[in-house]
Amino acid sequence: MATLQVQRVHLAFGDRDILKDVSFTLNEQSRSALAGGNGSGKSTLLKVISAQMSADDLQISTSKNLRISYLPQSDIVFTAGTVYQEVEKAFSRFQELSREQQAIESQLADSDPTVSTEPLLHRLAEIQEYLLEQGYFSRKQTIEQVLLGLGFTMADMNRLCSEFSGGWQMRIALAKILVENPGIMLLDEPTNYLDIEAIYWLKNYLKVYEGGLMIVSHDQSFLDETVNEVYELFNGTLKRYSGNYSAYIKQRELEIQQLEAAYKLQQDQLQKTEQFIEKFRYKATKSKQVQSRIKMLEKLELVEVPSHLKQLSFSFPPAPHSGNDVIIIDHLSKRYGQQVIFEDFSFLATKGERIAVTGKNGTGKSTLLRMLSGQDTEYEGTIRMGSGVSIGYFAQDTEKTLNPKNTVLEEISSVAATHDLPKLRTYLGSFLFSGDDVFKSVSVLSGGERSRLALLKILLHPVNLLILDEPTNHLDINAKEMLNEALKQYDGTMIFVSHDAYFIKHIASKILYLTTENPPELFDGDYSYFSYKLEQKEKVEKQNSTVVQTESKQARSYKEANKMRNRLATLQRQSEKLLENHEKLEASIALVEEEMAKEENYSDAQRITSLVKKKETLSEQLHAEEHAWLELSETIEILEAEIG
Repeated sequence: MATLQVQRVHLAFGDRDILKDVSFTLNEQSRSALAGGNGSGKSTLLKVISAQMSADDLQISTSKNLRISYLPQSDIVFTAGTVYQEVEKAFSRFQELSREQQAIESQLADSDPTVSTEPLLHRLAEIQEYLLEQGYFSRKQTIEQVLLGLGFTMADMNRLCSEFSGGWQMRIALAKILVENPGIMLLDEPTNYLDIEAIYWLKNYLKVYEGGLMIVSHDQSFLDETVNEVYELFNGTLKRYSGNYSAYIKQRELEIQQLEAAYKLQQDQLQKTEQFIEKFRYKATKSKQVQSRIKMLEKLELVEVPSHLKQLSFSFPPAPHSGNDVIIIDHLSKRYGQQVIFEDFSFLATKGERIAVTGKNGTGKSTLLRMLSGQDTEYEGTIRMGSGVSIGYFAQDTEKTLNPKNTVLEEISSVAATHDLPKLRTYLGSFLFSGDDVFKSVSVLSGGERSRLALLKILLHPVNLLILDEPTNHLDINAKEMLNEALKQYDGTMIFVSHDAYFIKHIASKILYLTTENPPELFDGDYSYFSYKLEQKEKVEKQNSTVVQTESKQARSYKEANKMRNRLATLQRQSEKLLENHEKLEASIALVEEEMAKEENYSDAQRITSLVKKKETLSEQLHAEEHAWLELSETIEILEAEIG
């Protein structure tokens, strides 16, 4: 079994230990998630394992020929070649074998009929069998199946990589790793740039992938269905939990309760100890006791609750009153040039509904939200807001509305109600701004931090209609859960775009599914029915797939038939080569016999002996080739009968 053993990894940045004595083992059956708070070192650990980053101390041992592939979170850009050509590079490891195959075929074509070609034929069969097993001959179907599953079209195959945005560039990178079919895949946020259909496809693909996995992801639903163990990275150390991510959360909840109790007890003891030190610090009669307590505090290991598992809370301000009909859409049509986004679309959203808008990228989800919020007015038909409706709109570029001169705390204070002012630090903590982060200037925040800050600004402002475009994109799982719980208590109406299955499942009361092939489809109520429909769609696609890894009966049958056809073609080429050699040997024997029949050679005993031996050698080769040809012919007949 292919195995990766990682032992005693240590890495420090300055005086901070990022990784401390980290050890674990992955094999081809591993289905692992790597969990931890933001900045805990998850991405760093994956980079160290994949040799993208060096460590201060590291011991790694792997099985022979184990291939490990790593997908980073971002920053991969392909500038040369087409999409298909870039992904086909995943098969570059077979180029040497392919060249050897071509060289052998050339040797066979030019071979001396008096020299046995059996070793070459044997090696050629070995190479062809291996390349067939590795999917080299069916690489075109594999590449197309993976790219289509990740959302590309057939027309995209021959487009230049440089024409695609950053998110699509990461899809190309993911496609290369999947096609490469390594022994172990290390995937850092693989669903970040995928729409919901591509996420379902990837989940199904990984279920039948035969290698090992370690995944970092903020998509709890995706993790629940792809992993069976979780490694938690906390304070530089690694701990393993069995089960999927939800099982890990339940186990950690029990531990967190114990930690919080221990933390409270320790804080009480610290407070009393510090009070004693402060009270008697300057009394000579108590100096010994004071020094003893000071040393005790210096040695004390503080109890700490992991940041990504702290209980976060957030509550919305009460929604202002609105009429029952919140949004009325009548005969809406929207086009970009010749591209039709909506055609004669009518829809009604009523008070209190939570409508998730989802579907493939490019189907008009964000466009619909911009039209509903009044940001886009270039359409035909009518969009009307009901009585008393007030809108809070969060878009992907909402962070541009922030004042770069403000601090994080000042920016939030500018929109918060008076009674919320004392809670602002708590709210900011829930959105991953802790400690001195609240005094940072908005101008120095990362894109993800600005997005989180803009979302919090909108949520703090009292409105009765929330229009949110991918609100969970820059939140970790714990912050998503906090937002999830807050939205459950929100008493207004909500329309949101999301590809996060867990979030949709727990928030949405209706699902509006957009496609480019059909009119918008509304699913009422239970998310499970919508999920079932998507699963069925992916199952149909997988049955039609020619990916070598699939375990479906139809795909196995195709693989076996394809293997038999390739084997038959190989044997037929060998048979033809044997017949050619057969004819050459017969011609050579005939020439020897002519020499032997010449009168001048009768009296030359040495010459006659040499010709007799040559004829015997050629006859033996002819007999061996005839025997090999007969065996090949029998095998060919059997294969032809099986293939039909």
